Amino acid sequence: MDLSTYQRRYDLFVRRARALGLSDSEILAIPSVKRVVSPRSRWKTALLVAALVLCVGVVIEVQYVYHVIDLKSTFARVGVDISEIQCVVDNFEFIADMFRPYVDCSVCNITGIDRISNISQREFLRKYAYSGRPVVITDGARGWSALDKFSFEFFKELYVPDSPNLETTDRECQFFPYQTKFESLGEVFNMSEDRRDGVVGEPWYIGWSNCDSSASRVLRQHYTAPYFLTRTMESSKTDWIFMGSPGYGAHLHIDAIDRTSWQAQIKGRKEWTLEPPPECYFECPPLHSTILETGDIFVVETMKWFHKTLIVSNEMSITIGSEFG
Repeated sequence: MDLSTYQRRYDLFVRRARALGLSDSEILAIPSVKRVVSPRSRWKTALLVAALVLCVGVVIEVQYVYHVIDLKSTFARVGVDISEIQCVVDNFEFIADMFRPYVDCSVCNITGIDRISNISQREFLRKYAYSGRPVVITDGARGWSALDKFSFEFFKELYVPDSPNLETTDRECQFFPYQTKFESLGEVFNMSEDRRDGVVGEPWYIGWSNCDSSASRVLRQHYTAPYFLTRTMESSKTDWIFMGSPGYGAHLHIDAIDRTSWQAQIKGRKEWTLEPPPECYFECPPLHSTILETGDIFVVETMKWFHKTLIVSNEMSITIGSEFG
């Protein structure tokens, strides 16, 4: 059972309890609910799961997963060589979520996702940059040649045969297959045109972090840091690219990162849905959603909001993003 299933069942329980006339304080007083939401219970559950992970008897190679804890370094800090551990982990993200920091529920003090344009750096800094408040900047990618240049073929030609991005052997190169069966970016670029365009086969959605310095120089010729970010904001040098066919997207998840994300919609239209973390269920509206049009930039703290995406256009979606702090 994945994390979104647990959340849906928990939401259903809360709605039914409220329908019976119970107040939030009365719901929180239920012993089983106390055990779920209490920090002590959360850590106890996390330790039990970690112990289970260490005890299962099949050897696997643990690879890096998008925005999920690096299990190798995590175990190394406590003196455990993960190559000597026999374990099977079916859902890295579920375990990673157990260890994430609790969210200050003041981020929930919003009634929706703002859509604005022509915002000054001063106003962005004051109102959105570090407030946890998600916002869509509708002219965020203004002046970018990426809107005309970026395409499936552009990226396919960008990465030469010996590029580290085409395989998953380089630990600095992250490839995110989501729920597809692709094992590398090289496999993605080798798919047929009909599969690429969604004519045949299953819909697909993938992402990757660019680790090719030559490709990075080309990418940066077609976009700049968003105009609303100040020079004093520390920006990541890593490009994140997400691409997929209509009717697909990323499953519900939360990111194990430290800085706020910005993501620019270069091609197509994509719907984002945000849900509060479990500890904020009684203080936050159940969800928020917005659709990114071509040229929009979405600024959101993906380490605080659970989020999922869905491509809602009839054409391929391409997004490029990074982080700032």
